[in-house]
Amino acid sequence: MTEAGSEMTTHPALDHFESRLAYPLDRFQRTACERLEDGKSVLVAAPTGSGKTTVAEFAVYLARRERDQRIFYTAPIKALSNQKFHELCETYGEDEVGLLTGDVNLRGDAPIVVMTTEVLRNMIYAESAGLDGLGFVVLDEVHYLGDRFRGAVWEEIILHLPPETRLVSLSATVSNAEEFGDWMHAVRGDTDVILSEHRPVPLYQHVLTSRELLPLFVNKEGETTTGGRVNPELRQLAGSPRPSSGGRNGRDRRERERSRGRAPVRRSRRISRADIARSLEEARLLPAIVFIFSRNGCDQAVKQCLFEGMSLTTREERSEIRKVADRVVHDLSAEDRRVLGVREWIAGLERGIAAHHAGLLPAFKSAVEELFQRRLVKIVFATETLALGINMPARAVAIERLDKFNGEQRVPLTSGEFTQLTGRAGRRGIDVEGHAVVVWQDGLNVEDLSQLAGARSFPVKSSFRPTPNMAVNLLDRLTVEQAQDTLELSFAQFQADRAVVDQARDLQAEQRSLAGYERAAEKAQGSDKKRWEDRARKLRRKIERGRRQVTNKTGTIARTFGRVVDELLELDYLEKVRENGKSEIVVTGWGEMLRRIYGERDLLVAQCIRSGLFDPLDAAGLAAMCCTLSYEPRRDDEDSPRLPGGSFHAVLDRVLDEWVYLDDLAERYRLPQTTMPHAGLAMAMHNWAGGATFEHVLEQSGIGAGDFVRWSKQTIDLLDQVAQACSHAAQFTGAPESLAELSNRARDAKRLVKRGIVAASSTS
Repeated sequence: MTEAGSEMTTHPALDHFESRLAYPLDRFQRTACERLEDGKSVLVAAPTGSGKTTVAEFAVYLARRERDQRIFYTAPIKALSNQKFHELCETYGEDEVGLLTGDVNLRGDAPIVVMTTEVLRNMIYAESAGLDGLGFVVLDEVHYLGDRFRGAVWEEIILHLPPETRLVSLSATVSNAEEFGDWMHAVRGDTDVILSEHRPVPLYQHVLTSRELLPLFVNKEGETTTGGRVNPELRQLAGSPRPSSGGRNGRDRRERERSRGRAPVRRSRRISRADIARSLEEARLLPAIVFIFSRNGCDQAVKQCLFEGMSLTTREERSEIRKVADRVVHDLSAEDRRVLGVREWIAGLERGIAAHHAGLLPAFKSAVEELFQRRLVKIVFATETLALGINMPARAVAIERLDKFNGEQRVPLTSGEFTQLTGRAGRRGIDVEGHAVVVWQDGLNVEDLSQLAGARSFPVKSSFRPTPNMAVNLLDRLTVEQAQDTLELSFAQFQADRAVVDQARDLQAEQRSLAGYERAAEKAQGSDKKRWEDRARKLRRKIERGRRQVTNKTGTIARTFGRVVDELLELDYLEKVRENGKSEIVVTGWGEMLRRIYGERDLLVAQCIRSGLFDPLDAAGLAAMCCTLSYEPRRDDEDSPRLPGGSFHAVLDRVLDEWVYLDDLAERYRLPQTTMPHAGLAMAMHNWAGGATFEHVLEQSGIGAGDFVRWSKQTIDLLDQVAQACSHAAQFTGAPESLAELSNRARDAKRLVKRGIVAASSTS
């Protein structure tokens, strides 16, 4: 153990940082901060609410106050980026902090920049000058790397950031943190893994039945514990035949019912959402978050509580709530207030009750978060998106049911999801204990629940796979062999065969040495030249041998990359050329355009631009088409939605024909296929771009205000990509003149969509 005096000498920056805090650092926090001051990267895996962000805050302090370096703070979602941006502005001043989230570009050249992970990935591929001299990058919620839709972005960042940049990776408690850390050490160099499974606030698990709130775990004396023995009363309630000496109260109750001539009740009374709220209040477990896996369910829960006359606030609290609500709705027109149900929303807030889900306007969600953090709103009915990093700790968390609809069917919650949800319970520095409550449902398996509640971690599995956009970005600066070497460093490959990653890293180092030998041979003369050429020839053979070994061992990622390259060669985004007597694969002009188009349908968008499919569309029609190419339908969307008039219908038919062609091509090359574009929101987006009222497009689309704003932002993002990609491609020799016109039309369409509430929400 290091003595305090030596710590002062060894880590003066950390000691000064800690002296400014209102609380002493935990052991894992201090260890992680010490490693950062020592010049290392860190992976910190600890439970939700344990204080991981303190390590990130020290990294910001170290970069700015000690070393005058830039630091990027990345987050997986815009709401978390916005929250962190405001926190850092309060600490360092607005001039020091920037924000980049796709739809917001604020002080991007500031020394501290908060951004979404996709923005950083795009900066890396664009070889942005903003990466020069970058000291640190914080990767918040890095376990997102396992997300099957967006996880690859985290791997791309970790693989391609400049080697001198230090990473501060913050993760939930994952069961394979050591493996994750070993991979980061292999690809990034000096990286220390700091693990903590200790919750600073102990978590107690409960089950809410129609009669009472029962502990899930008890000791032999029947007292509530944080884990271990399942409560016998719950086993009896579930109808388990397993005998137990601790269930006397439950048995006595059933015996009394039998002696009065009544059979035991087989089905329990359904517990309403107002019952949940009332039970939490009576048990003094507020403030609380109740997770309901339905947006409509969250809204209905608030209405039910109001209908039953619940009120959880004092007169003084209602006055403070009203000030925040009035500030949020101040700039809304009377019509928009009516459409958004502002009166009902404020009525719920004033009683301390609110909903939180993606269907709400971003400004409304931010207000709920602020009021909950200030302990003015006491209970929030939320979908699981609230568990993704937003700083909203509660005294208790309740989960209505242990399964949810995943878009196709109802599936059980995983241990990782359960841990993320319940991790919100217990406010450090406020609560001495946190409480997780599962609402009783007939058929609830208490043994399964105990396993779920007892599992405190989950594994991270890579979702990395090469895509067309990734391929052209890699081949813009690397040879095919070098790109394959890079991809062999991925966490996906590491998990497939850990040995390959170490060998691939050696190959990269040898490749750099070979380049040095070749440069030396060019400059040398006589015997010196021959000596350098011999060295290069020998090393080249060794590299080729090593590549064959890597390919033969596994090579799954590299082989997939090879198939993507073959597909792009067939489509002329890449071409083979001969340079210095060798065949090389280079990016074509159209490939340069593809470099600037991101997302699942990157290749389809590029093909539509190349083929001139968008040319007949006016600005509003282009907005509707980009919405179609971005939109992900919900399960209740109709199969044959109404479509905009004019040329849109014919253009959509041609776009779908192109999708079928690419789908067949992907199947032929054994590559992942994309989902068919869906025009469910096209009519509403077309009308919005044409100047329709917000009320009209919401009625027409049948979706919530927050959903429409979100898809409008996605549409704006794709329009921006189209504008930039076309503008760049128009500069190449032989490019059609229509590209410049399409670029201008995309910018016009972006302006038409980014108005009113959509524009106001872009700064939320």
